[in-house]
Amino acid sequence: MNYFSDESEWKWMLRNAIDWKTIIPMYYPNFPTEDGFNNEEEILGFMEELLTQTGSWAADAVYNRAEAIDQNGAGEVKDGRTIPGPELSTFYQEATELGAFGVSLPTDFGGMGLPAVALMVLLEQLSRACNSQCTQLAFFSSIADMVHRFCDHETAQRIVPKIIAGELSGSMNLTEPGCGSDLGMIKTSATPVGDGTYKLNGSKIFITNGGGGVGFVLARIKGAPEGLPGLSLFLCEQDEKGIEGPNFIVAKNEHKMGMHGSFTCEVVYENSIARLIGEEGQGFKYMLHLMNEARIAVGMQALGGIEGCIGYARKYADERMQFDKPISELPLMKRNLEDFETERDALRALLVDTISSYDIFQKLDLKKKMTGELSSEEEAQFKNASIWTRKRTPLVKYYSCEAYTYLSTKAIQVLGGYGFMEEYPMSRYHRDSFGPLLYEGTSQIQALMALKDMIKYIAKNPDKYFKNLFIKHPAFSWVSADSKEQKELTSTQYTFKKSLVKLIIKCLKPDSLSDLANPKAWMNEENVDKLMVHAETICQGLSYLETLRVLANHASIDKTRYDLFSRYMRLVTPRLTAIYNDWDIR
Repeated sequence: MNYFSDESEWKWMLRNAIDWKTIIPMYYPNFPTEDGFNNEEEILGFMEELLTQTGSWAADAVYNRAEAIDQNGAGEVKDGRTIPGPELSTFYQEATELGAFGVSLPTDFGGMGLPAVALMVLLEQLSRACNSQCTQLAFFSSIADMVHRFCDHETAQRIVPKIIAGELSGSMNLTEPGCGSDLGMIKTSATPVGDGTYKLNGSKIFITNGGGGVGFVLARIKGAPEGLPGLSLFLCEQDEKGIEGPNFIVAKNEHKMGMHGSFTCEVVYENSIARLIGEEGQGFKYMLHLMNEARIAVGMQALGGIEGCIGYARKYADERMQFDKPISELPLMKRNLEDFETERDALRALLVDTISSYDIFQKLDLKKKMTGELSSEEEAQFKNASIWTRKRTPLVKYYSCEAYTYLSTKAIQVLGGYGFMEEYPMSRYHRDSFGPLLYEGTSQIQALMALKDMIKYIAKNPDKYFKNLFIKHPAFSWVSADSKEQKELTSTQYTFKKSLVKLIIKCLKPDSLSDLANPKAWMNEENVDKLMVHAETICQGLSYLETLRVLANHASIDKTRYDLFSRYMRLVTPRLTAIYNDWDIR
């Protein structure tokens, strides 16, 4: 089995669903390139070869190790450090030999310099085989990107090549015992020493890969204001010159219900030497960059898990004979499997479209940081990519992770009693699904983010927002929407927006008619609280609509894609109706 070359959907996505016309010139402005590529086709061919190679690695070595690492764990904590076990050590060795840690890191540091899309697809492949091993790899590449993006050149030159070589990895250290989603409550302190360094004191919990060697730590400088504005970001290395023993301590590796093969640590800082990243008070802003990248990557992780469990369930159902036929041919099972696969394929389309925008955003954001300027064309591209990345991030994190937990439950049921047995991989897939569901912000946090963005958009000009509903009535769309899928999409969008406007008016409408055009009057805190009750159903509806939008676009460039659009429309229409009913009665 190969997770790329044997998957026609992935091959179509790589060729047709990514904005290569915009992305490739950003990475390769001139041909031939220093790497010897003569044109766009050669670059795409190389990526296909790479993903075929990693697709084989994931489906073979990584998958075959998944059961053992689930049973034996990531390793141990000894003398304040994490020590990888034999399975994780072998994985690191293989990843180093393949160059997997440096897929999207600059060639100046020894990386491949490929678009971020390649890394995201690699993470999906690994998660399909084993979410734990995928997670550990992610904290090599993401930390290296943070070092390159936010640290000085000397620090990047010292650390990034070691990460690519598999000698270092890292972690993002936010959560504390009394501080989860409310990061403004962070208590870890940073005291200036006088030589440009700081001493950190405090502790962090639930830190993935906390003993990797390099930690980005949110802390409050002594005397800084409370809340998010008082947070700064620090780089803290476990091996610090002049210090005997570890600079910070890994106190323990948590015992979790799933993802046993990844380290989840408690990290303790006792006068640990650290260096300020960027400006004081900007820590949360910097950390948001990594959090947003991580949330999209977690969406890809969840997709990988869905592909793994649904693929296994399909294979089992095709082979399992009951009543003289495979159970996949029994009417109810046939319908269920088709629905599961429809959702999987639709989610894949949504995520690939999202990572296309994200790649553009990442590349131009880095250029802006490094050079301080973008051309007028790049500024327009950056603005557009920023909008779409911001809009999609909470939606793909919410939708994919909720779907993973739901579909892994359904996959267990396809196997019946065998699904309950540990000798089959379904238990691991399901237990592991709760990690992506919870880390990098729970589903409820994502739903509230999506709602917040929507409210801000409406508040800018509520009169225009509501009037626009009438302009976009399906009856007026006959001029522009000439394809079947676009007409169906427009009709569904109109029904959704009409129901949403009705809900918004019910919850937020000011008491006085004279305040209808006053944005502030619509933001009464008590009324906003009424709307927040509906955050999850709003997020669900937005996710379905965005997925339909992507599928309709795909159908417009390839008529064979209309079948998936139609199947997905049939799948989510009753869900949307249920959401509208919920808005009416609550």
